[in-house]
Amino acid sequence: MKRSIKIAVAAAMALSATSAFATNGDHLIGMGAKARGMGGIGIGMSHGAESALSNPALITSVKGTEISFGGTVFMPDVEADMALGEGSYKSDADLSVIPEVAIAQNAGNGIYWGIGMFGVAGMGTDYRSASTNNAAIAGNYVMSTNLQLMQFAVPLAYTTDGLSLGIAPVLQYGSLDINYDANTAAAAGNSDTKGVAQDFGFGYNIGLAYETQGLTLGASYKSAIDMVYKGQLSEATRDFNYKAATGFLDDHLEQPAEIGVGASYTMGGHTFAADYKKIKWGSAKGYKDFGWEDQNVYILGYQFAQDNWALRAGYNHAKSPIKEQNGGTGTGTYANYDGAVANMFNMIGFPGIVENHYTVGGSYAFSKMTSLDLAYVYSPEVTETFNIADYADADARIANTVTTKHSQDAVSFQLNFNF
Repeated sequence: MKRSIKIAVAAAMALSATSAFATNGDHLIGMGAKARGMGGIGIGMSHGAESALSNPALITSVKGTEISFGGTVFMPDVEADMALGEGSYKSDADLSVIPEVAIAQNAGNGIYWGIGMFGVAGMGTDYRSASTNNAAIAGNYVMSTNLQLMQFAVPLAYTTDGLSLGIAPVLQYGSLDINYDANTAAAAGNSDTKGVAQDFGFGYNIGLAYETQGLTLGASYKSAIDMVYKGQLSEATRDFNYKAATGFLDDHLEQPAEIGVGASYTMGGHTFAADYKKIKWGSAKGYKDFGWEDQNVYILGYQFAQDNWALRAGYNHAKSPIKEQNGGTGTGTYANYDGAVANMFNMIGFPGIVENHYTVGGSYAFSKMTSLDLAYVYSPEVTETFNIADYADADARIANTVTTKHSQDAVSFQLNFNF
């Protein structure tokens, strides 16, 4: 067991070298390949040790000891156009890997415990190669952004007569880096963020589940986790005079609270499942300052399982939490910059705008001890155009609008050991 924990820590720390997109805002649609193969289902259906963060009450399905580790390979395709006459530039942040590791054990007498380390969220773009070395061209301000989040959880659950309760204290590690070269009279040239900022935050997840005659009902709550990335949001937005009339931003970027419910029903080898969750972007520090709104996430999943294999499919839908702000009428005053600058940062640096996710997956058990899970997620292209006319007045190189296109492919894999 000690060796397994060391392997888990090493895999999770690999997140520090990655840059990723997630799918519901900046959140992964699900933890582990089983959940992702079903559109992110995980509140009303157990996936064993992988359930530590989605609903800790559901680790009670583990028979003995389960160890699961793997990851997700993200392949986002993002391009944006805000320069006059130059067309779109593609982001070079088009491949990343996020690890996922979980351990759960049946301790007897209805008590279960576990350890989970998951890359849970991230966003990033890289337009550094968009520079044309032409002072008349904005080149998306050669912006590069990188937000990474990893959570370490220790779930504890108790079950009796079909009712399960679970809680998981959460330690979150995050890093944020924002860089650009504005080089305009309106903005102060190169970004003043001065490298990567890191922080740790604490929160908790709680969940409950009830199972009877093939029906499982679940509910979960995830607390908000406040993070402070010193010198990032405050310096990056100050260069563009964002919120100059009201005192500029601070460096808080809070991962929002979530509340969700779910249900699944198994009949023979068929399982039908549905989850709903609300992600509270609209009240999260940092995100609310950029106009993000609460997100309703709807998930449908199906699984057909036999003795040593299973097939899965799912669908996940959530409208983009990023809403267009008032980009102004071209008056060019600081008070009117705010909407245009928020639109620019959201669409160039943090375009979490994909909405629909189609998923397939499967599992194969090589023995009673060892099994492999795979999943594929496809998010079709979304195009958004926001008004940045006020800021365009201050920078003659950029257009009155910014247009971003974003699609995703992702492959997840998970290797499981049961003792």
